[in-house]
Amino acid sequence: MLFALKKVLSALLLPPVSSILLALLGLWLARYHRRTGLTVVVLSLLSVLALSWPPVSGALVRSLERHPAVTPRQLAQAQVQAIVVLGGGPDTVAPEYGVEMLSRGSRERVRYAVHLQQQTGLPMLATGGSSGGTRAEALVMKEVVEREFRGRVRWTEVESLDTRGNAEKSARLLQAAGVQRVAVVTHGWHMVRAVRAFERAGLQVLPAPMGFKSGQGRRLYRVLPRASALADSSLALHEWLGILAQRWSLNA
Repeated sequence: MLFALKKVLSALLLPPVSSILLALLGLWLARYHRRTGLTVVVLSLLSVLALSWPPVSGALVRSLERHPAVTPRQLAQAQVQAIVVLGGGPDTVAPEYGVEMLSRGSRERVRYAVHLQQQTGLPMLATGGSSGGTRAEALVMKEVVEREFRGRVRWTEVESLDTRGNAEKSARLLQAAGVQRVAVVTHGWHMVRAVRAFERAGLQVLPAPMGFKSGQGRRLYRVLPRASALADSSLALHEWLGILAQRWSLNA
């Protein structure tokens, strides 16, 4: 119930829904205060345009991508004992296959985790539960790792629904196995919150980010407003909301 409430609130607070709601508010205000209402409508439309502009979305994403890519040498120097790969969102049912499939984000994370495992030989933990009637995401990740990428998953954490749960429940499994130092694999824009959650759970963390969105070429189509840039902006703002909520919970 709490998980669903968090999803609903974040949807209402983030673009484009928040901008639409703001525009509707402006239209209502215009019935009583025309200038004020129209100003609110214009601002809501401009916010969508600004967030759809790649330089703006790129700046928002770069504000989160603080950890650089990791090397096998750094993994060895940090004496990492295991690789933890976080689920990238709910798994989806593919009717053409008749089975659950990983979301694009999860698949990208899994591929990179296997890449690190092939370089280091470290054991892997996959973490991610299920918010619906499908299999836990960690189980689907394990299947993909072993069937498609020829990797190995030693532990699966199948109960968590968010980053905090990923960290707390994974830490219990790992600490029971004597593991204290881990490399956490997730997207660069998600790493700030993930590192804090796993450190708070009692683990020593080496960030192993992937899927960097910043630093892309400055071609014309990357400068013109587009829907994918709006999606990136919404993603970055969602992550900042999560970071603020995490800081509030730490100080509460």
